[in-house]
Amino acid sequence: MDIPLSTIAVVGLGTMGTGIAEVLTRAGREVVGIDIDESATAQAVAALEASTARAVERGRITEGERRGMLARFRPFTDLRAAADADLVIEVVPESYELKQQVFRALDGIVRPDTVLATGTNALSVTRLAADSARPERVLGLHFFNPAPAMRLVEVVSSVLTAPAAVTAVTALARELGKEPVAVGDRPGFVADGLLFGYLNQAAAMYEAKYASREDIDAAMRLGCGLPMGPLALLDLIGVDTARTVLEAMYAASRDRLHAPAPVLRQLSEAGLTGRKAGRGFYTYEAAGSGTVVRDALTPLDGPRADAGGGGEDARRAVRTVGVAGSGTMASGIAEVFAKAGYVVVLAARSQEKADAAKARVARSLGRSVEKGRLSGRARDDALARITPAGSLDAFEDVDLAVEAVAEDLEVKRQVFAALDKVCRPGAVLATTTSSLPVIACARATTRPSAVVGMHFFNPAPAMKLVEVVRTVLTSDETRATVREVCEAIGKHPVDCGDRAGFIVNALLFPYLNNAVKMVQEHYASPDDIDAAMKLGGGYPMGPFELLDVVGLDVSLAIERGLHREFRDPGLAPAPLLEHLVAAGCLGRKTGRGFREYATGR
Repeated sequence: MDIPLSTIAVVGLGTMGTGIAEVLTRAGREVVGIDIDESATAQAVAALEASTARAVERGRITEGERRGMLARFRPFTDLRAAADADLVIEVVPESYELKQQVFRALDGIVRPDTVLATGTNALSVTRLAADSARPERVLGLHFFNPAPAMRLVEVVSSVLTAPAAVTAVTALARELGKEPVAVGDRPGFVADGLLFGYLNQAAAMYEAKYASREDIDAAMRLGCGLPMGPLALLDLIGVDTARTVLEAMYAASRDRLHAPAPVLRQLSEAGLTGRKAGRGFYTYEAAGSGTVVRDALTPLDGPRADAGGGGEDARRAVRTVGVAGSGTMASGIAEVFAKAGYVVVLAARSQEKADAAKARVARSLGRSVEKGRLSGRARDDALARITPAGSLDAFEDVDLAVEAVAEDLEVKRQVFAALDKVCRPGAVLATTTSSLPVIACARATTRPSAVVGMHFFNPAPAMKLVEVVRTVLTSDETRATVREVCEAIGKHPVDCGDRAGFIVNALLFPYLNNAVKMVQEHYASPDDIDAAMKLGGGYPMGPFELLDVVGLDVSLAIERGLHREFRDPGLAPAPLLEHLVAAGCLGRKTGRGFREYATGR
């Protein structure tokens, strides 16, 4: 049965409601905008006038199209204006009581065939539908903010929803230029269900003083390519809104990862709800502004105040760097240091392996020359600074030794024991581990205060982030030295302690694991989940694309490490992931993971 959706009522003219109205009018729909607050309707009209004027200035629409859009939007303060609507989209605040009042009132106003949609991102669509006189016509239609720009729309069915209503609304979403994803009714749906657990963990990490707000946000932007860090995103969404969503998710899942971090309650109750209040995790220029201003937590410009009491004198001079290893990471790190002007000794288990690693650097630098990123002279100079060696004995005069061998603790301990014997007193020893305890490497030496984690991200020449991991024995001098070196090679250092996952993996892999659980529970497909996170969350890759690239075996090892460290049941690896690894389906490198690939790598 075809359900035409020509006239659409939008109930609630806040930022989201106004954005949805703009999308609808642009697509030629007649829109009835309803809000009981006259100032809200006036603001909606003004916002539409301003946004359409900007669109004309940018050449996206003509002046005639703008006039047509404005004419198609009719504001009202009475819900009875929705009487002739084919579809009503409710976007009032996230409260069952408020939304139920709206749906009960609409039952006595709209036609029997009118489709009723809730824009909720946290509440049960089924519960709202059950309170309606026509539950088969009730569904969820979750737009993302800002609605005119964000392409994702989640179409949420309850067990009561009629297929015809879903078909009609899905077709409408496509006509609006959106990408509809069909999902079932569970708190957070797909995108927010994955996003808010991640945001909650970031808030808890900050609350535990494990890392600064700036370092947490920088780590996720630079380490994962995200458009915003989690704490800045919480401020944008609204700390109170995030807390509401998490409360609903926790009520349904009882997963501790969804239990709102206490800092969210504290900020909410203090009125520090983010950008809209002028202060949340960060302080802003004014309420509603996105411009961050200095506050008591903003680091001082120049040398960090906490780098150790000696200022510049606390840092050791580093001119020569030893890189231990012959794989992709080791050669990438050697390239980074050589391009930055450091003398590099690249040591492997044999001269042949070391020569092969330098050859890999040469190929990489050659590609940079071909792409115009590097001159031929700079390539030659960088290569001349790298000396390949078949033994760690060549590290006797280095100022900094960076271990980049296999991710095996016993192998790393053996390397550090050897470095301890070879490297001169005063040399800093660093491990690039992404998942193993740095302290175990440090204890393999007689100089644990000189050992630090220096976690580069792959590919090292391109990725800007380095996690500087300090153990309980790492000295201020060692940490300060490594931070200074990171800045000298053009990397962004972030500080964190020696615990599983550090910053990035500790926040990234529970999110990936939860995505696997969604597939395991037949809630959504890998394709729909990937689309939801790319279109709704701005992620450069969907979780299943990323899992297949990283390798399912590597991912499983990291998730097991997180579960072992934190003992949280919610961090236990999804059985589906374990089954795929056991079957040898490891991702792109084997030709099959969550998807099949034409060839291996």
